[in-house]
Amino acid sequence: MATTIKKPTSKKPITKKATQAIATKPVEVKKPVKEKVMTEKAKPIQKSLELITEAALVKMSDKDYMSPAQLEFFKDRLQKLRDDILKNADATTENLRENILVPDPADRATIEEEHALELRTRDRERKLLKKVEQALGRIESGEYGWCEETGEAIGVSRLLARPTANLSLEAQERRELRQKLFGD
Repeated sequence: MATTIKKPTSKKPITKKATQAIATKPVEVKKPVKEKVMTEKAKPIQKSLELITEAALVKMSDKDYMSPAQLEFFKDRLQKLRDDILKNADATTENLRENILVPDPADRATIEEEHALELRTRDRERKLLKKVEQALGRIESGEYGWCEETGEAIGVSRLLARPTANLSLEAQERRELRQKLFGD
């Protein structure tokens, strides 16, 4: 039962009794429905790119390196990795909240060791999550797939193995050798 409130047309004063009667009745006010008008710019962009398979990605030529289809493939892979990491973090939080009272000190030590191992794993995943976010940022800025030191292509095979890579294989080897020699 929807009633609308109308502006009184007569100039008669409203009595106290009429005010009470109006106040006790539930009144539902209908709001005018605004029609959504979308301009050409505001229309959502449909994903015209189908995700390519890993096999098709490897077979692509060098001139297609970091094409929109490849970028979309890696963006999807990184987003799935990020979602998995976050889901694992939530599961760890729930596991750690469970209080298991075990009277045996050996069993209690085993449980604490398992918790410590799980926390170390989550710490590594936290660091990986940071790298995933940086890689997604490089995709948005158009720098993904290119070595930060040399500007060369990192390579599809390396990115498939490690989607967060920001150095080419040669640059990474040089960096690791410098770290080994100089301890940086």
